[in-house]
Amino acid sequence: MSTVAQDVGDTACSDEEKRGADLKVAAADSTEVQLQDDPQIDPQLRRLELLKQRYGSTWDSPDDPNDPYNWPSTRKVLTGIIFSMSQLITLMTASIISAALNDISSDLHIGMSSAQMIFSTYFLGIAFGPFVVAAISEMHGRKWIWVVGNTWYILWNAISPVGKSVNVMILSRLMAGFGACAGVTLTGPIMADMYGKRERGKAASIAALLPSLGPALGPILGGIVTQLLEWPWIFHIMSIVTSVITLVGILYIKESYTPALLRRKARGKPVTPREALTKSFWSEFSKRLGLGIWRPVRLLLTRPIIQLIAFVMALSFAIYTLLLGTYATMFMDRYGQTPSISALHYIAIAVAMTFAAQVGGRVMDVVYRRLSDRRNKGQGKPEFRVPYLVSGIVLLPIGLVMYGWAAERRVAWPVVDIGAVIFSLGTVIVPQTLLAYQLDEFVEHGASASAATRVLAYVLGFAFPTFAPKLYSTFGYGWGNSMMALIWVVFCFPLPVVLWLWGEKIRRWGRREEEHRVEGV
Repeated sequence: MSTVAQDVGDTACSDEEKRGADLKVAAADSTEVQLQDDPQIDPQLRRLELLKQRYGSTWDSPDDPNDPYNWPSTRKVLTGIIFSMSQLITLMTASIISAALNDISSDLHIGMSSAQMIFSTYFLGIAFGPFVVAAISEMHGRKWIWVVGNTWYILWNAISPVGKSVNVMILSRLMAGFGACAGVTLTGPIMADMYGKRERGKAASIAALLPSLGPALGPILGGIVTQLLEWPWIFHIMSIVTSVITLVGILYIKESYTPALLRRKARGKPVTPREALTKSFWSEFSKRLGLGIWRPVRLLLTRPIIQLIAFVMALSFAIYTLLLGTYATMFMDRYGQTPSISALHYIAIAVAMTFAAQVGGRVMDVVYRRLSDRRNKGQGKPEFRVPYLVSGIVLLPIGLVMYGWAAERRVAWPVVDIGAVIFSLGTVIVPQTLLAYQLDEFVEHGASASAATRVLAYVLGFAFPTFAPKLYSTFGYGWGNSMMALIWVVFCFPLPVVLWLWGEKIRRWGRREEEHRVEGV
């Protein structure tokens, strides 16, 4: 099947040709189902045959070194670390100005609510950028859209402090978020390109190695730069570091998306500059891009499993960003600490998130493999990730309440940090498990599924910090956090039960015939 027939259709073909093409697609789909269900065929050979039917080419053998699954462990790990560094910059950029909000508010002559708007607008860019990033990555591969996204981020982030204008800062933070979303959107799918289901927790651990440090390093660096230099240098430093990471990625990273690699192999030659300038090329590109942008929207609107995951991840991330944006200022207001000292408390969050990311990913793999072997004859199911999810669902509100009331009563600051640690463990475990669950279901279109589930998270991540000052000034840290914990308990506690008992059925709702689930795609 050609990618044109698959993704955009041929508007010039006759009705008879269209019916013929539909019959061919249906026949291929039927053959794929038969191959997937035939226990007599070796799984690796079955995968190669399915790939050939799907993309017109396949790997030369199960051990083909060009197959991302067969890349050396060193290449996989280093690729994961580069993308992990990219995510670190994304998260640091989100939190790095939190320790400088008072200075920004003073220099720009604006209130704290407007300063929080500058802080949170970045999340709005990350919310909608993935629709374009996911579409292009599933058309042409992961690497170069990541490079373009990083370059876009570098330029807009550098512009942000120019003129010290509130309007320029809001616009530039929004546009920087559009570029920075590439790393966030593609890291999970890229790790899935290289690692199978039974190693997905390990892949998540590698990808989360550095991003978990972002919440701590961002405010600490921001506080130090604000005191020793000036807050505009925060943006300059982040752009310089991202430039170095992007250059390393250009030199080292190889394309990992199997459909893109096999389509190029089937085509036999790259698209020439002359072909790229033709009207037909851009007509086809625009159609495929439109369908690619629509795909995450369609998944969000028609797949209940995406809606469930999106809602829970959104609420978790929104509460997390609210805490992230107010943590340093809380210690300054309640405990009278300086910006640089208050920023050090983010270390507690970073330690917790690093521990959950590294240890938790491996625990999730162990649970998944044991349940697969004991309950399903070695065949994995996304639902086998649910037992690990329970711990995150429970820990999050416990830590939130503990942190809030300790701050409210001005209890010794280590108690506040312990509450933040417990909360942070939950905020890592929940998305870590749900994203692994999602990648098990959406194999080929993992980037689109990631965009669909993250958009609501980042919209709420934008909205929640803007009303944080009003929330805490009205209800205080104790009752304010208790209200959010209650919302979490009511809406999110039923999720593990729902997924364990009915997850397989819910995953089938809205699933299309052409949504292939070939492992390694």
